[in-house]
Amino acid sequence: MKLTGNTILITGGGSGIGLAFAERFIKAGNQVIVCGRRENVLQQAGEKVPNLITRVCDLEIESERVALFDWVTANYPDVNVLVNNAGIQLRYNVLKANVRDNWSYFSKEITTNLEAACHLSMLFAPYFAAKEYAAIMNVTSGLAFTPFAIAPIYSATKAALHSFTISLRHQLSETAVEVIEVAPPAVNTDLGGAGLHTQGEPLEAFADGIFNDLSEGKQEIGYGTSKARLRMSRDEIDLYAEKMYQSTKNLIE
Repeated sequence: MKLTGNTILITGGGSGIGLAFAERFIKAGNQVIVCGRRENVLQQAGEKVPNLITRVCDLEIESERVALFDWVTANYPDVNVLVNNAGIQLRYNVLKANVRDNWSYFSKEITTNLEAACHLSMLFAPYFAAKEYAAIMNVTSGLAFTPFAIAPIYSATKAALHSFTISLRHQLSETAVEVIEVAPPAVNTDLGGAGLHTQGEPLEAFADGIFNDLSEGKQEIGYGTSKARLRMSRDEIDLYAEKMYQSTKNLIE
């Protein structure tokens, strides 16, 4: 990936992985726009990272995604990189989940993690195809390859986004649009709630590692434990998923 001279939109960029990426892109000489639902988080991000451009947007709402595209392309017409990073992770026992009365609580994982990423990719793809260089980066997960049974919809959305990314790469292969997938392992952020990923990879080391691989032109990038999982056999996937479930099922009992 070309790491300098871009105008980049990062969804879910007010904290965690998105903000860590934003910091590195700005230091590398890019203009960076981040969006998120919480104005206070975006304000804090702007105070932390000089020159960061912020925009409040609820990606669960279709009209807001279209409005985001219209606003970015109107105000920053040089935009040429989209990073679909926004994500929600819920953990639950399907036997105890109240989906009759509260399906919207669970379906927001599908809307934010998958629908929004697909929608924005398809909005920006034709716009990017007219550029000399552009890129769409989808942040999936190691769980796209080895599902985390106590986060079933999250894992499913990331697996679907992985599949979509492959299709997108093929369809855009004759354009100047590079399609990149970053599949993180557990990283020490507040994904799913504070304290759930304290044993994950350190955020700064993870972000540095991803940028190193981006500079080498890699299009499918893992880190730490997720790197090997990208190429596991089906038997290895089954064993890995079983091991994860047995070691974590007490968290949802």
